[in-house]
Amino acid sequence: MKPYQAIPIQDCGEPLTSIPLERFSVEKPHPYQKLGAYYGQQSPYCLRSQVVQTLIDAQNNLQKQYPGWKIHIFDAYRPIKVQQFMVDYTFTSLLQAKGLTSQQLSLSQQENLWQQVYQIWAIPSDDLATPPPHSTGAAVDVTLVDDRGHFLDMGGNIDELSERSQPNYYAENGDDKGKTYHQRREILHQIMAQVGFLRHPGEWWHFSLGDQMWAWQSRKAIAYYGRV
Repeated sequence: MKPYQAIPIQDCGEPLTSIPLERFSVEKPHPYQKLGAYYGQQSPYCLRSQVVQTLIDAQNNLQKQYPGWKIHIFDAYRPIKVQQFMVDYTFTSLLQAKGLTSQQLSLSQQENLWQQVYQIWAIPSDDLATPPPHSTGAAVDVTLVDDRGHFLDMGGNIDELSERSQPNYYAENGDDKGKTYHQRREILHQIMAQVGFLRHPGEWWHFSLGDQMWAWQSRKAIAYYGRV
């Protein structure tokens, strides 16, 4: 159990709302749909209504400060089944990268691999008290696109299982590339934080508003969004 999961949830009942994709940069089909994740009739590009409005506010602020730039929405709402799919997919990918099968692993090796998976993936819990952040409709994974439509290189990929995913990985890096990566991550952070989003302590791309992680980071007594 992670510390933020101890925060009680009093869901405000706000509905999921479609993100106005024309205001943002998005990938179609969705990255996880390309891998085979099934969302049913639910679009992955939706969030709680107030979270959508706050994301629009962040985009408006970005345009004022950096004309032509857009927030690129990599992932938003994630049903429990999709969370489970991506956890399993990541575990299988790790096995393949090591040239192993699950039958070849000792218990300690299995535990080590699962610990790597859960560095960035929340457990796909069915317990209403401990929902994965993305399954609340209050978390979003984002990066930035410049006025020419080019992704800003952040010095690491979204969902990357490495130390480079740490938000401040390049903070003490003295070379020019490292400084640029850190500066870009800070631009993204500031744009999101200005409107109330809080960044995941271990992922430069993950921001939330109103869920357990947000409440834990902001020292609120309760979270406003539970599992949808």
